[in-house]
Amino acid sequence: MLSLGLPWRAWSWSWRRQQQQQHEQRSRSSSPAAEAMEAERALEVYDIIRTIRDPEKPNTLEELDVVTESCVEVHETDEDEFLVTIRFTPTVPHCSLATLIGLCLRIKLQRCLPFKHKLEIYISEGAHSTEEDINKQINDKERVAAAMENPNLREIVEQCVLEPD
Repeated sequence: MLSLGLPWRAWSWSWRRQQQQQHEQRSRSSSPAAEAMEAERALEVYDIIRTIRDPEKPNTLEELDVVTESCVEVHETDEDEFLVTIRFTPTVPHCSLATLIGLCLRIKLQRCLPFKHKLEIYISEGAHSTEEDINKQINDKERVAAAMENPNLREIVEQCVLEPD
């Protein structure tokens, strides 16, 4: 755990505020056609992630309400490039597999998204006891790559992202 105290909290708040301002700015400057395309892309993303299986249960993330249509946001950043933001909600605030679920979301989208994108995955605010730490882990490319080098983790992820017959 970081022992940065108040400066870390101030940075975290500042970063969240900056992200919110950027989102609001993109929302104001979008044309109706761009908004329609972003909504279509968001549904496309949701269709990809809804079938991911929970690592512990035989249910999908959609069936457990871990992901919903409203948890996916897509915004065009450049011509033909999009920022995809997903906020998922673990079933319990102390879910031990939240990091693994985030890893499954990232891997499946990296493999399946047919358009150029930047991917940000977060736990819904207040939905997990260690959400900040998990958010950092699942958005760190080096940690994701290291996790996927572990044969046991890789096998679990592959089983979770496997498309149902």
